Amino acid sequence: MKSFYTFYADAFRIAIKSILEHKLRAFLTLLGVIIGVASVVVVGASISGLNSYVSTQISKVLGANHFMMNRMAQSGEMDDKEWEERNKRNKKITWEEFEYIKARCNNCSEVGAQDNDRIDLNQDGIEMPSVQVRGVTENMELIEEKEMELGRFINRSEVERSAKVAVIGADVKDKYFINSSPIGREIKVRGVPFTVIGMEERRGSMFGQSFDRMIYIPITAHFQLFGGGGGIQVHGSSTTRDLLEFAIEDARTILRNKRKLIGSDLDTFGVVNTKELGNQIDQFTGAIAGVVIPITMTILLVGGIVVMNIMLVSVTERTFEVGLRKALGATRQQILLQFLIESASLCAVGGLLGLLLAIGVTTLITFAAGITMTITPVYVFVALGVSSFIGILAGLYPAFKASKLDPIVALTQS
Repeated sequence: MKSFYTFYADAFRIAIKSILEHKLRAFLTLLGVIIGVASVVVVGASISGLNSYVSTQISKVLGANHFMMNRMAQSGEMDDKEWEERNKRNKKITWEEFEYIKARCNNCSEVGAQDNDRIDLNQDGIEMPSVQVRGVTENMELIEEKEMELGRFINRSEVERSAKVAVIGADVKDKYFINSSPIGREIKVRGVPFTVIGMEERRGSMFGQSFDRMIYIPITAHFQLFGGGGGIQVHGSSTTRDLLEFAIEDARTILRNKRKLIGSDLDTFGVVNTKELGNQIDQFTGAIAGVVIPITMTILLVGGIVVMNIMLVSVTERTFEVGLRKALGATRQQILLQFLIESASLCAVGGLLGLLLAIGVTTLITFAAGITMTITPVYVFVALGVSSFIGILAGLYPAFKASKLDPIVALTQS
């Protein structure tokens, strides 16, 4: 047992010694492995960062345990045929149906309503096109987990009496109330003055769409300005992520009962929940990983070919050493393992250097661009595992060739 460990210790020592004796050659040999490992880890970090970013933005916009129901809501994509069928079948959700759901949804922690329109603001000669005006119930602050930077959100009394009050987004504040507090000031929506009572905390943008170009007003005041003839959105939430599906099914069943849908009758409304959106994000980033990761792996394969070439050169250079070791009693298996360990060690060193390079690159990008890149253990394991496997694979033929050398011929040739 002692000689077994001694052999492997000697094999690793000789492998490291060989690498250190030819530092430049070893570095150039490992360049493909270093770049390959770094590419895999950086791509993995980018995908994980993208997933986290989109999930965070969705949570900022919709809240963590939130679902929505309206006429055509849909989490996934619809083809033209399905859209036409839904357009014919689905009906707008009315205020009466919202109140019916709110009164009966026992698994919902909150049930609110929202109505949306876009307008071009023009105040004091300053124009701001395509601003979203959202008519909301007071509990939309809880459902979408809104954070207020200034003032407060709309309350129940203001909804009941159609008060002319508004909560604005950060972009609207930057446009009309530069270097001053908007609280107590007026903003005109379709020529009607609304008193600003609060400003929502900045939420940023996603895929080019800003979530700060907003004005929230009581939904009853929204009906007065815009009519509300297109139906409303019903928004609901659950206390925990685990209860979200129960809340959705509860609300869905209540609305089906209200509309007298039975058995196999298809829903005449749509439902979106944040959990399904999260699953779609995972599928999307998974598809990206499925395409990009194999491409970056080819760099590791090229690196393995270079390692094989260098190991063949090493066998040729060390013919005398191999002959001497065999003359002193080394077996073919020991010579085979010696060169396999050397090639695997070479690639393992390259893998570690690639990992250090990846950490440096992701840190630099995160600091310089403000984009969070998360290095995940899965991609580290894959990159290092594949690089070590390629090292063993690349060393097989050179090691086999070295193990077959005749000691007498090897000593004579040297």
